[in-house]
Amino acid sequence: MSERGLILVNTGNGKGKTTAALGVVLRAVGQGLKVLILQFIKSGNGYGELEGLKRLGDAVTIKSMGKGFIYHKRDEVSPEELEKHKTAAQEAWQTLVDEVNSDKWDLIVMDEINNAINYDLISVDEVAHMLRNKPKRLHLILTGRYAKPEIIDLADTVTEMNVVKHAYQDGIKAAKGIEY
Repeated sequence: MSERGLILVNTGNGKGKTTAALGVVLRAVGQGLKVLILQFIKSGNGYGELEGLKRLGDAVTIKSMGKGFIYHKRDEVSPEELEKHKTAAQEAWQTLVDEVNSDKWDLIVMDEINNAINYDLISVDEVAHMLRNKPKRLHLILTGRYAKPEIIDLADTVTEMNVVKHAYQDGIKAAKGIEY
């Protein structure tokens, strides 16, 4: 078997896509790898993982470049809101391309990139091109719902999280330290 950087996709409607990626980040740091987490949707406010990751020191760099979640169905988002998200996603995309080509990282997590693709904030064709042409040694993780077939086809490992039961369905609010 040859050693090369892997492409992992965490997708589906269930909880745990980013959490699973963070588990890989923790493992990578434990093995001495340098990690970048680039968040396409999340704005960097109020997420417990950000404070926790800071405690790992300079082994992990986090760039939260989104404008927050788009919670509605795609056709219910106002054009103004969508444009705000698209501008932020395009800036994040350019940053990602620069970082992928910088040779500074061993692992890059593209948090919520599948959602950004789904909302046409970034092009699935551009992402697929980057995946096909990434540095050979670089590991990549793409998270978020709605992973497109073009992305799944290029991945080495795809995990789909599905809801069996969720506390929110019983009216229980998101728990600090557990869900954010």
